[in-house]
Amino acid sequence: MSKKKPKMIWFRFARMLCKIFCELFFRLHIYGKENVPEEGPLLLISNHQSFFDPVFCGIYLKRPLYFLARNTLWKNRFFGWIISSVNTIPVRRGEADLSAMKTIIKKLKEGNGVCLFPEATRSSDGKISPFKPGFGLLCRRGKAAVMPVVIDGAFECWPRHKKFFSPGSEITISYGECITAEQVEQMNDKELAENLTATLRKMQSDCRIKQGKKPYDY
Repeated sequence: MSKKKPKMIWFRFARMLCKIFCELFFRLHIYGKENVPEEGPLLLISNHQSFFDPVFCGIYLKRPLYFLARNTLWKNRFFGWIISSVNTIPVRRGEADLSAMKTIIKKLKEGNGVCLFPEATRSSDGKISPFKPGFGLLCRRGKAAVMPVVIDGAFECWPRHKKFFSPGSEITISYGECITAEQVEQMNDKELAENLTATLRKMQSDCRIKQGKKPYDY
């Protein structure tokens, strides 16, 4: 048996446990899952409202994903082992981490999906801040398509100023229309970041209207 097979079994088991946890504690609404390609290099670009966002982003997809987390989380060896076992890549905050970038590009070239949160930090008010443009290089080097993903309700569930989340919260996860690698090539980094910021804000407004919530004012 190859080393990859036990790791894949563990990843799927961990994802199943996360799915059970989420369905027990939250009221989930999923839209556009059929838009996500099941194979090929893919960069999922999502807004960032809570610590749960990587879980929300990936548990309803068939394909496994890779995630990023600040390297300080590996100070606790056990926790570091846990998050590494579910495809998490450490990143040094506040600097251009070339090692992490090379790892991401390598994973994309191998045909994997990688989830990024270009706001770089959790929202302080639920709104989507303008995306930082650095991920355009990863898309082009990895020849990856881009999937816009909106998570809404997670801010109300677990805002950054609260120590604990609120069970029973309504969470919406919406997958938009895929931007092909060829379309990405036609945009520079700033254009891609601005395009996705506008796209996710529109998707967020649509989600909030569907759930009877007032859209954020941008």
